[in-house]
Amino acid sequence: MTRKSRRLILIAACGAVLALAVGLILSAMSGSIVFFRSPSEVAAQGVGPGTRFRLGGLVKDGSLRRGPNQTVDFAVTDTNATVQVQYTGLLPDLFREGQGVVAEGTLEPGGIFRADTVLAKHDESYMPREVADALKAQGRWQEGGKDGKGSVRMDPPKAADAAPPNLGPRTER
Repeated sequence: MTRKSRRLILIAACGAVLALAVGLILSAMSGSIVFFRSPSEVAAQGVGPGTRFRLGGLVKDGSLRRGPNQTVDFAVTDTNATVQVQYTGLLPDLFREGQGVVAEGTLEPGGIFRADTVLAKHDESYMPREVADALKAQGRWQEGGKDGKGSVRMDPPKAADAAPPNLGPRTER
């Protein structure tokens, strides 16, 4: 066996081991990969019951209903389609109607999305990229918000959503 053929066999063996390792990693990760979908995509693609994914959009105005045992029902919309969501647990402090939200869970046979995680935007300029892209496609996204990152075109805020009173300057400890 020549030196060149031994080197080729070694390279082929290393390639096979690398391909096996990548295959094992991908098969292990396949159970934890969660895809993002907007309500329009859920309606158009006919997502099957039991499918796990992230649903993103805006909490539809007037859809928030609180039930017993921290059960909350609300609807997520992208202005073209709406998906009913049911969640049991504590909602983020910034969760409210008309705000961006991403819920992770599964779709039930009746078409209700049962969420086990609900995420709300954490400041006035943050919006998950997938939600922002879906809103841009619907024409609800305006370029050039306060910091140039864009904003969601919404109705004027209600009196209940008014900013808290100024409590004075913050001091460092």
